[in-house]
Amino acid sequence: MNSVEYFLAHAVALEREAARRYEELAAAMGTEGNRELALFFTRMAHYSRLHLSDAMARGGFRKLPPLAAHEYDWPDGTSPEMADWAGVDALMGVQEALRLALDGERRGHAYYALIAASTADAELQRIAQAFADEESEHVRELERQLQAHATTH
Repeated sequence: MNSVEYFLAHAVALEREAARRYEELAAAMGTEGNRELALFFTRMAHYSRLHLSDAMARGGFRKLPPLAAHEYDWPDGTSPEMADWAGVDALMGVQEALRLALDGERRGHAYYALIAASTADAELQRIAQAFADEESEHVRELERQLQAHATTH
């Protein structure tokens, strides 16, 4: 990928999906009565929306291509945030919810890192690396949550 506009169109879609996924997980944990994790997933949805806003702002002076579902160029044919996403089960437990979120963040990080490593466009490389760096922070936070809930719950 060597187009900043094309990348940003992908980033907007990816972050929008991530925010929705976190909102679903927050609702599921709220239903389960786990207020702590419901708030955590709400905060992660907020971070995804900030990342979405960043992608949209970076594209503000550019004409982002409107892409139909089949026009996205995802590594495995589907958005990294949605790969293996079967949705939230009403009986989903804490560990399962955290693992599901962690898998999505790892795929999102890998996607942005791949673009940063493979593009010939210097501006795109900087933007994709910044997105990858933010995703790696999300991965670390989810790993901490998973570890904390493995030892205390």
